[in-house]
Amino acid sequence: MKVNTFKPFGDAAGASPDGHHACGMVRNMKYDYLVVGAGLYGATFARTAADAGKKVLVIDRRNHIAGNVYTEKVKGINVHKYGAHIFHTNNRKVWDFVNRFADFNRFTNTPVANYKGEIYSLPFNMFTFNKMWGVVTPEEASAVINKQKEEAGITEPKNLEEQAISLVGSDIYEKLIKGYTEKQWGRKCTDLPAFIIKRLPVRLNYDNNYFNARYQGIPTGGYTKMVSNMLDGIEVRTGVDFLKEKDSYEGLAETVVYTGALDEYFGYSLGNLQYRSVRFDEEVLDTDNFQGNAAVNYTDAETPWTRIIEHKWFEFGKDEEGRDIPGTVISREYSSEWHPGDEPYYPVNDEKNNALADNYKALAQKEENVIFGGRLGEYRYYDMDAVIDAALKCAENVINSR
Repeated sequence: MKVNTFKPFGDAAGASPDGHHACGMVRNMKYDYLVVGAGLYGATFARTAADAGKKVLVIDRRNHIAGNVYTEKVKGINVHKYGAHIFHTNNRKVWDFVNRFADFNRFTNTPVANYKGEIYSLPFNMFTFNKMWGVVTPEEASAVINKQKEEAGITEPKNLEEQAISLVGSDIYEKLIKGYTEKQWGRKCTDLPAFIIKRLPVRLNYDNNYFNARYQGIPTGGYTKMVSNMLDGIEVRTGVDFLKEKDSYEGLAETVVYTGALDEYFGYSLGNLQYRSVRFDEEVLDTDNFQGNAAVNYTDAETPWTRIIEHKWFEFGKDEEGRDIPGTVISREYSSEWHPGDEPYYPVNDEKNNALADNYKALAQKEENVIFGGRLGEYRYYDMDAVIDAALKCAENVINSR
């Protein structure tokens, strides 16, 4: 009997039509769950299963836990080693869950854009419109945007460029969106789908808070500390490549929760799914304040990096005891095309790749007692809170089905 355990939106299966869980009838194994990947999805699933009395083993290919939210102390500063991560959510259940494992500070994401030395407010709001056009009222800003949209002749946006112009006009598109986006995705904006930018915050007020979320902040002490607390009391092994040691590890547990790349699991047998990768150039500087903000986006096409992160400002330049931190650490981010062996970051969810992903998901449906979850396992872009929510639902559904 086979159990369909792949659910592309984070829901879980686990019970066969007759109500019995197949893996529970096969063998008496050492663990109930083998979780492949110690990032947010894996750690959330593992914690939920362990809290339900299940025996769990977590393994990770990297030599550390926490996946891409991994933070590491450098000169007393919690450095986001795989790019900036600001936790934000409107989901009270998710917020209550993460607060079991960390205290969150009151950090609010207010990035700025640097276009050839001109500084603009992000998200796009009245500060941005005033700087760009000299307008003072929301009515004036709307009039400029609508005029530029009409001049571009856009009725139904067919690509990212047209969607952006319809939202904020051609001036802002040219200065603050086009160069940054094409660096980030390695493709012309006219070749990118419109949906990528539909979530772009555009406000006719002076609200600089990038995320329209009720709850927001950074875990005090860093994300690694938070994930470590999530995995407290659970057996964890790092530096283990599941796919290279599959025969040894998949026999240890009744169910495998796999959060690695979907196409890699199947040996790229149908071809490679495309991702965007990111390279980070980290510097420790003697100055106490390099750019005055946690995140500065470089939106011109000529600057090779997409943004610079100054990590100390995620914690207001102070340590956990509230003392000023001397020096600073910055990371320049360079977006690049992914190749096998690189770290995959962002799925390229265009029509071609989504069709290929669907074919891989059809293979995944046939895998016995394997749950595919998370950004890579589902080939889906996830915010952190959505990852946790999906893992909570998956774990609860699977456990309750037994």
